[in-house]
Amino acid sequence: MSKRKASGNARHKHFVRRRRYLERRGFLNKKQNTNESQKGEYKKQNLHRKTKDHSQGVVVFPKFTTLRPESSTNPSNSTEAHHGNPATVKEFAVGSKSTSKAPSSLVLHNPLKYVALDCEMVGTGPKGHCSELARCSIVSYYGDVIYDKFIKPVNPVTDLRTRWSGVRWQDLKNATPFKQAQREILKILTGKVVVGHAVQNDFKVLHYSHPAHLMRDTSRIPTLNQKAGLPENQPASLKTLSKVLLNRDIQMGKKGHSSVEDAKATMELYKIVAVEWERTLASETAS
Repeated sequence: MSKRKASGNARHKHFVRRRRYLERRGFLNKKQNTNESQKGEYKKQNLHRKTKDHSQGVVVFPKFTTLRPESSTNPSNSTEAHHGNPATVKEFAVGSKSTSKAPSSLVLHNPLKYVALDCEMVGTGPKGHCSELARCSIVSYYGDVIYDKFIKPVNPVTDLRTRWSGVRWQDLKNATPFKQAQREILKILTGKVVVGHAVQNDFKVLHYSHPAHLMRDTSRIPTLNQKAGLPENQPASLKTLSKVLLNRDIQMGKKGHSSVEDAKATMELYKIVAVEWERTLASETAS
């Protein structure tokens, strides 16, 4: 075996010396001298061929990569650029056409930032002429009740106004003190877009001033009145708008108003004209 190995090595060395001699003399042609490069090219091309993983019985393709930078998306033309809930974007975009001038940041909003507020008042002072807060309800954009409490007025109640407020004496026995309720309510309202019907009256009994650009008063929306077939420049009652546009009867009977029912109706009315109204407000602000 050692003699055969030595003989083989000698023949190989002789072959290598002979090939180098022929290369120097130029007798070896190009085709004979490209075996290694061809082998390298074959391996390189093989990287792009699909291979089969026999252990899992599936075909595995090489991962494709590119040196091209990812194209940037214009936020004004893409709903994904907004940090709102996708369902909200879809709901708010129905029936509207996006344009480069449209304030998409307002139209495509975050529903968690929107709440509807309604308060019920009772009378204090001589003959009950002074209005004080006795119940407050807040609902979410989707109509879920966030807050609903009876509230004990600071001054003695002289007129319950039950026919309108729905408040009775038993409701005030264990009611939340006004100062405590005020803190709880303002914690919810701060930074939110507050929807209400004649909402300034609600803020008044809360002893609170909300930023004007974060208020949506459904009693003063010309588009809403127009859809209901009412004069555009005259405040419309919540009861009338609910009957005409929502086909719903509210504030009925001797039990009086329900602030939860009113808040839910207010939010639903707002959503009917939200796209048009937000664009109108944005265009007025821009001008």
